[in-house]
Formats: sequence, structure tokens, C-alpha cells
Amino acid sequence: MADLATTYLGLKLKNPLIASASPLSADVDTVKQLAAAGAAAVVLPSLFEEQIEVERMRLGTHHRDLLPEGLRHVPDLAGYNQGLSGYIAHLYKVKKAVDIPVIASINAYEGGDWAHYARILESAGADALELNIYYLSAKPHASGVQVEQMYLNLVRDIRGSLQKIPVAVKVSPYFSAMAHMAQQITAVGASGLVLFNRFYQPDFDIETRQVTPSLDLSSSTELRLRLRWAAILSSQITADIAITGGVHSTQDVVKALMAGATVTMMTSALYKNGINYLTTLRDGLSSWLDKHGHESVADVRGVMSQKYVADPAALERANYMYVLQSNT
Repeated sequence: MADLATTYLGLKLKNPLIASASPLSADVDTVKQLAAAGAAAVVLPSLFEEQIEVERMRLGTHHRDLLPEGLRHVPDLAGYNQGLSGYIAHLYKVKKAVDIPVIASINAYEGGDWAHYARILESAGADALELNIYYLSAKPHASGVQVEQMYLNLVRDIRGSLQKIPVAVKVSPYFSAMAHMAQQITAVGASGLVLFNRFYQPDFDIETRQVTPSLDLSSSTELRLRLRWAAILSSQITADIAITGGVHSTQDVVKALMAGATVTMMTSALYKNGINYLTTLRDGLSSWLDKHGHESVADVRGVMSQKYVADPAALERANYMYVLQSNT
């Protein structure tokens, strides 16, 4: 039987399947089910920058008129998690309940006190920290260089504040020079890069003229963007690569590993198929490796990265031309 063990952020994992940040990891009993089904690690739901700001001001969202204009958009997150104190308590309980690595997550875009909060999460027992950076650059006076520097400053500050645990940075694919940005993020201290954040796009209600939230679960078609960039980046950066978004089948897991990813993360597949689907994916990966004569996941990792694939150009502009030619 093939060895599924891998290492991510210096953490030894039983297999490359991680339950990504979602409401599934907000409940201790559910986390126990995820671990029992085969999750090698779990990422807790994110603690939001705006949530901390409101809590720090000692004003609930029901006092919106007293909040700074920049925070009046923040919804009531009481049903999401209980702020910093509640997050710490949940982290502690999860650590006591399971024997797999528990990765804390913070969703931020500015420096401020996040270095302090990162230290608190480290002290509370987090095995690693996933920094989920979500910033929509909607101001015309903010240049790409300024936005990128904001990202790098935040990563550097948080990395510098931690004593032991590693940091993975979850990013979007929307940088104009993704490879350069990936190298820069690694250079300021990130041990891992999570490709990619799924930004939920708002919808319009044409009757009420309201902007409404929307949620669509991912599908395997979304994996292609992640495969492409994992294949390009895996031989260019020293950080581990995690692929999240579009991992739904054994074939998807194998593709991610072949592109150079160390681990795969998933949520939508578990909502669609149930938590025990993790067992199906784990056993499916083991069977696939055995069938193809591989002794471990290390045998296939990166074999289709840009460094080793037969036609490296197929991962860049040439792919566009190949597709057009194949449909003529």
C-alpha cells in the first residue's frame, strides 16, 4: 500500500487532504468527524479584521451610527463566531478533541494589531496560521505597487511576531505579476502559499435594487487555474503550495500533486458528498498510486510542473493557441 504521508508547513500529515476553513470546522464535534473520516489537518474559520475592530471599540453592530464609516458595512457576526475570546476558546477545545494539526485563520488586509492577535493564537495552541488576505482595490489612487506592498508588510509583520508556528498566505490570482508576487511573499517569511481564495461575488436584486450576497459551491472546472499556477510556481518558490477550490475527486487530488502541490484543501466536495467523502478520496488516492506502481505521494509530486512537463509552453500563452486550433 502506498505511503500517503506528506509534510506541509513543517507539519507531518497522514495524507494530503485538509479540511479548509468553513462552518464545518466551527463545531468541535464536526471537526472530530472530519479527523475520523481522514482529514490530515483542519483550518478553522477565519477571524475577520473588521470583527476585531468592532469588538475592540466595545460597540456592537447594532450601534452602526456610532461606528466609523469604514466599519458600518460589517454585518452582525454573532452567528459566525464569538470574536477573539470565542475563537481562542474554540481553538483550545478543538486541539483537545483531535490529534491532527489545527490551523488558525485570520482574514485581514492591514497591519495594525494583527501581529499581536497572531501571537495570541499561537499561544492558544494553533499549529500554524493561515493568513487569508482579501482586499478589493477599488480606489483609483491606489496603485498595484502600493497594494502589493500592503500585502507584504502584513505578512512580514505577522511572521515576525510569531515564535514557532509557520504562516501560510491565502491569495487571489489577480496580481499582474503572480510569479513575482509569490516570490516576494515567500521572501518576507511565508512558509506556504494557498492557491486560491474564492472571492464570493455579490448579486443584484433588480426588484429591490439591493446588492445581495451569493454563494456557489466550487466544481472541478475551477481546479484548472490552480493547477496552472501550482505547476508554474512549484519549482520557482521554496514555500509549500496548497491547492484549494475545485478539488472534488481522486483525479483532482492526483492532478494537484502532479502540479507540485504539497496538499489539497476542500470544503465544497464535503458539503456535496458528506464528511465521510474524505475516506473515499483518501482510499481512492491510495488505490490510484498502487495501480500505477507508485510507493508514495512523493513519487508523483511535481511531475507535471513546468520544470518537468514535456511542453512547458503549454502552461503559458501556447495553451491559448492550442485551444483555438483544436476547435477549428
